[in-house]
Amino acid sequence: MTNKTISFQKQTPAWAGDTWLSHFVNRLIGTKPLYALMKQQARQVLIKKAERKGIPWRETVQTLVTSDVKKWLPQLNNPTVTYPDYYQAPFHAYAKGNLCWIAAFETEPATYAMPLRIWPALSWEAAQAKLRTNIHQVLDQYGPNDVKNLLDVGCSIGISTQYLHQHYTQRQNHAVRTVGLDLSPYMLSVAKYRDTNNEIAEWRHAQAEETGLPNASFDLVSLQYVIHELPRKATQKICQEAFRLLRKGGSIALVDIDPKSPHIQNLNPILSTLMKSTEPWSDDYYTFDIETALKQIGFNAVITKACNPRHRIIIATK
Repeated sequence: MTNKTISFQKQTPAWAGDTWLSHFVNRLIGTKPLYALMKQQARQVLIKKAERKGIPWRETVQTLVTSDVKKWLPQLNNPTVTYPDYYQAPFHAYAKGNLCWIAAFETEPATYAMPLRIWPALSWEAAQAKLRTNIHQVLDQYGPNDVKNLLDVGCSIGISTQYLHQHYTQRQNHAVRTVGLDLSPYMLSVAKYRDTNNEIAEWRHAQAEETGLPNASFDLVSLQYVIHELPRKATQKICQEAFRLLRKGGSIALVDIDPKSPHIQNLNPILSTLMKSTEPWSDDYYTFDIETALKQIGFNAVITKACNPRHRIIIATK
């Protein structure tokens, strides 16, 4: 008889969920002086690494500070919008989360820095292009064949929105009407400021759970790097809203961190603790079976594909 070693893929990192390591990290984060130190350290590490790779972090922020970007806030802000408790919690090292100018001003360099953790040998420009190209290739293979109306949920400052819009505009022989939706009017103001050619039909200030948009009005609803920032109840409601908004044959596409990725699971303890200190809903995200939740909502053909060594894209069709 031969002995066979059977290996099982871990579903979540050891530092997330109901594990001793996760509880230990949570206790560290729950200690206010330590949390303040970790939060500041996480921020400084990110800025220094970005600037070493040529990303003009502080220069970008200063350009926005001295620009006329703030003129868009009163035009885009919807005074009837209410903010769920989860959205008002501190995250990304900002006491007010996304509801402040500094968060909006630092999003562009932070976004450019993110793919360098995947491909550190590349320039930041090449890494960003590769990140978006990989996402679009999976969408082309498994997403809707024809996209006339596109909704980018949690669009932030519109980087993913513009990439998607340009991809589908170039891929198809007809116009694409694209809407970027976010709960932060500060983020949307920067998105509008960056949209110098007015490519995007609407920058919409609304809850993703209650968009106020009409039934069956989109072919693709995209959420890129959004749901790891949410409690699972919010994610479920947003996916239900996306189901309502999609036409028959339309798809939802969720791009985010892959809990099963060996690169994520094997993060060193210091880095994983720093990362978790700025993401209050990490445990909920890493233990949430999103694919099953999508099927329960009514989506068909739910598929999950890696779009790089750290991230996955889940595509589900109505």
